[in-house]
Order: sequence, then structure tokens, then C-alpha cells
Amino acid sequence: MTDTAKITLGDVSVDSPVLKGSVGPDVIDIRKLYAQTGAFTYDPGFTSTASCESEITYIDGDEGVLLHRGYAIGDLAEQSSFMEVCYLLLNGELPSGDELADFDNTITRHTMLHEQLATFYRGFRRDAHPMAIMCGVVGALSAFYHDSTEIHDPRQRMIASHRLIAKMPTIAAMAYKYSVGQPFVYPRNDLSYTGNFLRMTFGVPAEEYVVNPVVERALDRIFILHADHEQNASTSTVRLAGSSGANPFACIAAGIACLWGPAHGGANEAALNMLREIGRPERIPEYIARAKDKDDPFRLMGFGHRVYKNYDPRATVMQKTVREVFDALKVNDPVFEVALQLEEMALNDPYFVEKKLFPNVDFYSGVILSAIGFPTTMFTALFALARTVGWVAQWNEMISDPAQKIGRPRQLYTGPTQRAYVPVDKR
Repeated sequence: MTDTAKITLGDVSVDSPVLKGSVGPDVIDIRKLYAQTGAFTYDPGFTSTASCESEITYIDGDEGVLLHRGYAIGDLAEQSSFMEVCYLLLNGELPSGDELADFDNTITRHTMLHEQLATFYRGFRRDAHPMAIMCGVVGALSAFYHDSTEIHDPRQRMIASHRLIAKMPTIAAMAYKYSVGQPFVYPRNDLSYTGNFLRMTFGVPAEEYVVNPVVERALDRIFILHADHEQNASTSTVRLAGSSGANPFACIAAGIACLWGPAHGGANEAALNMLREIGRPERIPEYIARAKDKDDPFRLMGFGHRVYKNYDPRATVMQKTVREVFDALKVNDPVFEVALQLEEMALNDPYFVEKKLFPNVDFYSGVILSAIGFPTTMFTALFALARTVGWVAQWNEMISDPAQKIGRPRQLYTGPTQRAYVPVDKR
């Protein structure tokens, strides 16, 4: 027997079904609430509303759990590769050796961009933000790849998915190259997904670029940790855009635009800027005291998380990776010393422990990306690159869902009631 929740409004009482997921909280089905009661629910930010049914990612913020298709994010980051995680998110299962080789081969051979897009880049100002360029270029892909925009054809959907995952590193690297006035570097089929991106970003035609395996592995882990994160703002944007029947390139461009917002994709840049403001390890106690002072507007960026009320499981992997990168690159920068000492002091301070203000993935990823050589303007572009597979997987799932409808949130209207129009000469 299905559980029900009784909702009473005035003298009207209705029974709403209670839906149960494979794990996580129960969900009250209110799809018929308006028809039955004439009332809507009010939930700004949709923080208590399930907008869809999904089998891709599960988060338990209280316990610090993040699962992709049932696999713990720590296991995937430590033992898997980004290509393997992409296959998992898209297809629901980890690939066999042959399946992974075929998938890797498919993605590798989709990495080149249509040559006319190089001209498109030159239409932007040289100082354009990489995210502005990525929004434009990804949206423009639908003008070049007409053979993969029929959303009701599963084969075309998969081709579009592969193209987006494959071309995003090339698009991001070209955005960086354009901003620094260097020539575009074409992808190479003998390199890994992440190694190829590093070469396209930092290589130059004048000499051969040698991929540092420690850096390659660190960046691959960062991509894994950012691949999907359930129904966050940008993923919800992709789903909402897709619900209208928009083509996949337009939907992902919409996700990039949402991710660009500093409250979503800019947290690692904010964390790095904070570390630079602190400047020297000896100033850390002063800033910790400021963070504890409720009358001081200063906040420790990169600590705590809206969803995770425990330790961010992605941050556990990043802790180890930070040290590996610092050692491999022989980093000698006070900012990185500040990061390591601030982390240690905060983890041992009763105030932060009690309030569960633990370092999150953004605290570490910004530090690592800076050590590798990425400017802060590229941080969100790298986030978009990694998140593309999550957006694409969520978009595919939505299109395949028979219960899917065009998104149409309702509102609590508080404006004027109907009134008579007054001609301009009488006002």
C-alpha cells in the first residue's frame, strides 16, 4: 500500500501519494494539488522540491556522501579516470576494457572544431572573459552540426553528447589561447583527454609540450570531482532549457551561462583571492579571528557548503592531490603555504569543527589550478568543461523520461490587482 500525506486547506482535505526513492528522503507528490485545492506551494530556490526523477547522482549532505550511479566519488577519483566516469554517467554502468577503449576512441576523434569557428573566436575582444567566449561558441555549435540536433533520435542525441564532451576542452583551450594572443594548438589523438587539454592550453608551436603525469592526474581528478552534482542551478537550467525541446548545444550553452554566476561556479576563484588577501601564514590567526566575529563581514571562502553539512567528500581527494602537485612542481609561493596552514588550523579549531565549516572542493581546486598555471579567469571555464558530461547525462535522461513536461514554475503574485487604464493626458 502506498503511503499518503494528508494536506488540509480550509475545509478541503486531500491525500497526496508519498514516493520513495532507492535511497534518500521520501517525496510528497503534489502534481494534482492545484486541481484538488486551487493552491500552489511556495518554495523559493526549490530547496524543498524535487523537480525530476533521476538515476544519475545521489547526495547526502548530512553524511557527506556523493554517489555517481551508486559509486562513491572517492573511489572513482582515486581509482578511475575521467573518461571512465563520463561513460558511467552517460550509460549507467562502468565500461569493460573494450567499451572504454571504444568510447575513448570516439571522444578523441571528435575533439577538433570546425575550422570556421577559429574565425568566430576572432570576433571577440581580446580581453573577453573565457566564459563569455564559451557561451557563444557552444551555442554556435548548433549552426555547424545540424546532423545531431534532432532530440527525439537517440542516435543523434548520443552523437551530440559525444561531440560536446570531446570539443569542450578544445573550446576552453582556444578561449585561453585567444586571451593571451597565442596561436591555437590543435588536438592530438595520441594523448589522453586531460593530457590533450593541457597541451592545447600551455603548448606552443615553437617547441614540443611534455605532459607532466602528476599534473595530468591531478587535473583528471578535478574533472571527475566536478562531473555532476545532482540538480544544482546550472543542471536545472540545462533541464529547463531542454524541456522546451531546445537543441543540446543551446541547452549546454544555457548551463554555461548559469555556471558563470559567482554564487555557483566562482567559488574556487573567491577562495584563491581570499588566500592572496591573507598573503602570509603569520596573518592566518588574524583572519580566523575575523571569521569568528559576527560583526565582521569577512568570511572564509572555500569552507562549508550549502549541501554538505559534513566534510565535502570531494575535498578528501583534493587534500592529497594538493601536496602531490606542490611536490611535483616544486611550488614555492606563500599563498600555497597559507592554504596548507589555514586548512590545518581550521580543521583543529573547535569553532569551525562545531559549525562544520570544513574545507570544500573549491578551497583546494583553486589552489591546484593556480599552481598548474591557470589564471583565475579560466577556473569557471574548467568547471564547465568537467560539468559538461553531467549536463549531457541529465539532459539525455530528461528527454527519455515519459513524464517529462515543459518547465513552468508558478508564482506568488503580490502586484496590483486589475485596474482601469488612465490616458496619458489624465495622469
